[in-house]
Amino acid sequence: MEYFTSWAIVLAMASLAALVLFPFRSHKLNLPPGPKPWPIIGNLNLIGPLPHQSLHKLSQKYGPIMQLKFGSFPVVVASSPDMAKLFLKTYDHIFAGRPKTAAGKYTTYNYTDIGWAPYGPYLRQGRKIYLSELFCTKRLESYEYIRVEERRALFSRLYALAGKPVMVKEHLSQLTLSVISRIVLGKKYFSESESETSIVTLKEFQEMLAEFFLLNGVLNIGDWIPWLDFLDLQGYVERMKALTKKFDRFHEHVLDEHRAKRGVKDFVPKDMVDFLLHLADDPNNDVKLTNDNIKALTQDLVAGGTDTSATTVEWGMSELLKKPHLIKKATEELDRVIGKERWVEEKDIPQFPYINAIMKETMRKQPAAVLLAPHLALEDCNVDGYDIRKGTRVFINAWGMGRDPSIWDAPEDFNPERFLGNSIDVKGHHFELLPFGSGRRMCPGYSLGLKMISSSLANMLHGFEWNLPDNTEAEELSMEELYGLATPRKVPLVAVMKPRLPLHLYN
Repeated sequence: MEYFTSWAIVLAMASLAALVLFPFRSHKLNLPPGPKPWPIIGNLNLIGPLPHQSLHKLSQKYGPIMQLKFGSFPVVVASSPDMAKLFLKTYDHIFAGRPKTAAGKYTTYNYTDIGWAPYGPYLRQGRKIYLSELFCTKRLESYEYIRVEERRALFSRLYALAGKPVMVKEHLSQLTLSVISRIVLGKKYFSESESETSIVTLKEFQEMLAEFFLLNGVLNIGDWIPWLDFLDLQGYVERMKALTKKFDRFHEHVLDEHRAKRGVKDFVPKDMVDFLLHLADDPNNDVKLTNDNIKALTQDLVAGGTDTSATTVEWGMSELLKKPHLIKKATEELDRVIGKERWVEEKDIPQFPYINAIMKETMRKQPAAVLLAPHLALEDCNVDGYDIRKGTRVFINAWGMGRDPSIWDAPEDFNPERFLGNSIDVKGHHFELLPFGSGRRMCPGYSLGLKMISSSLANMLHGFEWNLPDNTEAEELSMEELYGLATPRKVPLVAVMKPRLPLHLYN
């Protein structure tokens, strides 16, 4: 008994000494400010059909860094260049992850595209493949003839429709899809008219891509409240599965054709699918590429290279048609620099500061990716004095930064002149303008995107005169958005054009 009594006294004395020498301190996390969450749903009740606009309004109350709760998960939103820089540059290695979503699982072959892949060896290898085999300067230059040919095809179609109302994005999407298909797949696998036979029609493929971008941007309840996932309350998972079947049928057809070609003696890879199949057979590859990996990487390139460029040019033309005097300024620059004896070539683009300013202003006011794809905190971190816990989802509100009056004068006004004479670029170095993101998760295809956007916009303005249909006034042109991974116009732009240059001058 004395033995146990003595040990009790020793333990009591030790505990008292520990309290005196090492006082107990409860560490309370210093979380970013934000609205109080409701049980179960968190702050999802505050998010409307256009989440970027809802988050922008909340940031005006809670500041440039705020924390919400979406269902079961903490969400941090950065709404200023300084905060974006901290997440995308200073602590980029911590926030380079991606959350697991239904879209990533079902529409990108179980998170194996570049967009949704978790941070690690597979992602690094995929980005390396893209940057070395497709988006390097030498490779982009070698494919210029494809871009030239497909732009000519676009302008020929527009010539045939002169004086008639046309849906602008429909034609832009055909241009970008044709270019990307030839570069990545080796040819166009879709039929452009009902008389042609193909695995998929142009219209069907455009609808598939639109569905892909919508479903990859939705707030799916099951992603945020996992125990409700099995109910698929909004029907999104069912749509994702149906879309994946369509894409998979297409990819299998493409891969079968490419595998058949590889049996030829002295075969040399000619497109991205050829190269990916070659890598899959390489035993020295760091990460083994499976059949599904090849499909995911191919789909990533086709989808990413098609919709965002077309969406950006459509927004640019919409803004210009609301302010026709800006079109006049642009055409004056084009006529002054290269005259009316030829169309614009890609090498001419650096000579057009006003055209480039229009492009940047479009990306500021109407970014295709209004919320950059969500980042995931891979470990606990302190950002600007606030504790960010591992597993937190982080959104960068590019749309909100474009509307911030502390960054831009009269941000609601479309004013390309604001970019004349300054050094702000769109390559991830200036955090007030991030159309392609920045850091480890930056879009690897931004260089091709810039070529497509700038050359299309310049030639459309140089080669044609543009007007709204007779019954539409500039102030009546709706600028409503439809939310998704890329954010297009809610109502497609319809315009009427007539030739400004002869088509035979286009080489």
